[in-house]
Amino acid sequence: MNLPVFAVVGRPNKGKSSIVATLARDDSVAIESRAGSTRETRAFPMRVDGETLYTLVDTPGIQRARAVLEWLQAHGTDAASRPATVRAFVEAHQGEAKFRDECELLRPIIEGAGIIYVVDGSVPFGADYEAEMEILRWTGRPSLALINPIDNEDFAEEWRAGLGQYFRTVRLFNAQRAEVTKQLELLELFGHLDEQWRASLQRAVEILRAERSRQHREAALLIAEWIAAALEFQVSQRVPEGLPLGPVQKTLYARFRQELQARERRCRRQVEEVYHYHRLQRQEVDLDLEAEELFNIEQWYLWGLDRRALAMVAASAGAVVGGGTGVVLDTVTAGLTGGLGTLVSGAFGAASGGVAALRYADEIAQLRVKGIPSGGKLLSVGPSRNPNFPFVLLGRALLHQQRLCTRTHADRSALQLDAPLMGEVEDRDRRQLARWFAALRLPRKAGEARHALADWILARSEGR
Repeated sequence: MNLPVFAVVGRPNKGKSSIVATLARDDSVAIESRAGSTRETRAFPMRVDGETLYTLVDTPGIQRARAVLEWLQAHGTDAASRPATVRAFVEAHQGEAKFRDECELLRPIIEGAGIIYVVDGSVPFGADYEAEMEILRWTGRPSLALINPIDNEDFAEEWRAGLGQYFRTVRLFNAQRAEVTKQLELLELFGHLDEQWRASLQRAVEILRAERSRQHREAALLIAEWIAAALEFQVSQRVPEGLPLGPVQKTLYARFRQELQARERRCRRQVEEVYHYHRLQRQEVDLDLEAEELFNIEQWYLWGLDRRALAMVAASAGAVVGGGTGVVLDTVTAGLTGGLGTLVSGAFGAASGGVAALRYADEIAQLRVKGIPSGGKLLSVGPSRNPNFPFVLLGRALLHQQRLCTRTHADRSALQLDAPLMGEVEDRDRRQLARWFAALRLPRKAGEARHALADWILARSEGR
């Protein structure tokens, strides 16, 4: 199958590289504000699952159009010989500094590339552009013109009229904001200009549409899994008996927030990669959680047993503890003489009563091993039970995904993530989401709820 190649040409600083980045969906394309930053042709293949669908070629800007056209007119004899005359110009001036940029941009065209001619719709049309458009017409290659409104569309109609004299197809195409549907329409349009490429471009459009659906589906699953994990997330720290809780509590809360924020950012990076963004910068507001509703403090005892389990041990060891000799500590091994098995294997002794057992449990809890109290407190932060917490997570994730889907790879500004996106969600959906969030906290129902949440996010992404 004949794979299409498009040479993106025009004057310096008119948005050629932005067009390439958008149509190739490649944020590695260098885009700079200074004119003439592109000096070499560079090919950017559009690949899906390792298969190249088409290739965009970024080219230097046209610098000396009038001089080139004069040479062509002096050496060309008739319309039929014009493509060969353009080839002859490149061969004659290859390596010359004067026509370096013109030879660079014409080479992929004489080798069979189609032409995408780019102009800036925010500046006036001028007759001096006609020389470069005439040169492109001499190549005989299929072509279309794009009006890229870099600052505004004030002169778009002027350009449309002027370009229409040289190009069969002229379109307004904002490289910074053109959504996927606009990009696919452009590919279909080019297929009508060259019969040899029609089948290839139609297949490319179908593959890209399918890929977009797959991207939405993968993103929805990532977001649902992130929210489910966040609703279970907690961090814990054991605090020996006698030590103050305040400093540990502060450190533990900071750790909880930092880890939760890191997990959210990791999810965002994964979603960005799904949509082929690998160098994206963000301006985002960190998650802000109230510490008071996140803390839980529980008693813990020797060997990690809770108080009731220790009561059972104390009941078994009642004769030893109650006899006044106490539980003997092995100072070498820091263990109990006879081991834990000795305590739990014996029959219930003098401390078989519930009250006595709990009292002996307390005594065991006060024992010291290697100078550290065997009793203490287990301090935990999370999981959050705030009913608004999952809505905040979902709103932040939806905003991030929406901004990605309405962005092009030519936009190099920082992604603005300034507010959760839940205001557009209807009350009926809010109630259903609340039920799914509650189910995510239940082990038996979490899997089904996670899939249901992912389906809801997918439907929203696809506009259903």
